[in-house]
Amino acid sequence: MINLGDHLNIALTERRHKNLLRARRIIDSPTGVKVILGARELINFSSNDYLGLANHPALIAASKTALDRYGLGSGASHLITGHSREHEALEEELAAFTGRPAALCFSTGFMANLGAITALVGEGDAVFADKLNHASLLDGGRSSGAEFVRYLHNDVEALTTKLNASAATRKLVVTDAVFSMDGDLAPLPELADLCRKTNAWFMIDDAHGFGVLGKHGAGSLEHFALNAEQVPIYMATLGKAMGSFGAFIAGSRDLIDYLIQFARPYIYTTAMPAGIAAATRASLKLLASESWRRAQLQHHIALFKASAQAHALPLLPSDTAIQPLMIGDAANALAFSQQLESRGYLVSAIRPPTVPPNTARLRITLSAAHDEKDIRRLADTLAELYPSFKAVL
Repeated sequence: MINLGDHLNIALTERRHKNLLRARRIIDSPTGVKVILGARELINFSSNDYLGLANHPALIAASKTALDRYGLGSGASHLITGHSREHEALEEELAAFTGRPAALCFSTGFMANLGAITALVGEGDAVFADKLNHASLLDGGRSSGAEFVRYLHNDVEALTTKLNASAATRKLVVTDAVFSMDGDLAPLPELADLCRKTNAWFMIDDAHGFGVLGKHGAGSLEHFALNAEQVPIYMATLGKAMGSFGAFIAGSRDLIDYLIQFARPYIYTTAMPAGIAAATRASLKLLASESWRRAQLQHHIALFKASAQAHALPLLPSDTAIQPLMIGDAANALAFSQQLESRGYLVSAIRPPTVPPNTARLRITLSAAHDEKDIRRLADTLAELYPSFKAVL
């Protein structure tokens, strides 16, 4: 029997040998389009702060006011004494914003997905998941005790075959709305129609759509003009476009009451601080009053794509703020990222197991707060360096 120390050493050595070892960066500044890493200022093209709200004065002020009133920690779970007036108001405002009767806040998106899936299905049921879904959706399906079925990425026909072949009592289809590593959108209208025809339940994770897609920023469902009946289980996060922290699920009053009773990651977790809830409420107000941020983001996406096309850079097909440049080899992707850092750009290399084998890429993310000249210069720098790390597909 191998001892613990040897097991850890072997696993880490293997990751290191394959150029897959993860490492944390220490940032010495607020998050934003420019960050201090070590002693250097870098232009940040790795953040999910799509609207530039993470360091907005209104969010900071709201958090400080709530901090003075409620203190720092919530002290308990929502079901004991951790549910403040700020939490209640945020849930009501999120429900109204998404056009649903009720919403429920979770501390993280991972917990929201894990909590919802494991509460809704179990033994005798089946979960159907897109192969490129976020890890939280995959882990939720695996942990539920239901049969876990994966279908080819965005392949409605493949999902149709699997749904029709299933004899499960309850069938739950789960998908990212915007895929976090590829940047493409799920065919939500087609999936919703399929779920209706096959009597399957439909849940989406709109982590990278909420706040940026749709006329009012209400996300992928607004973008596709889908209603609550077509997509009854809606999850989104608050730490990306909203610039805050946490996540929520929105749906019917019965769905939310059910999750309060049965979603273990909600029941048995200390509530997020009231100051975070207050900051998110301030962010929702900005979302409604500053539509220029979404317009600016769309302009920056179009500018970067046009600049990349002018240089013949083979970006993956995406019209969202996530613009991946495929490299293939993990070592090359890591070296490319390091070269960009030496030029003053923070662009993360995404490697397996986050993405499938041989699909390592640079994940370039855009923000409304970026400067146009920095976007153009990044495209120029990518074009200059790309031949040395050319994708092997």
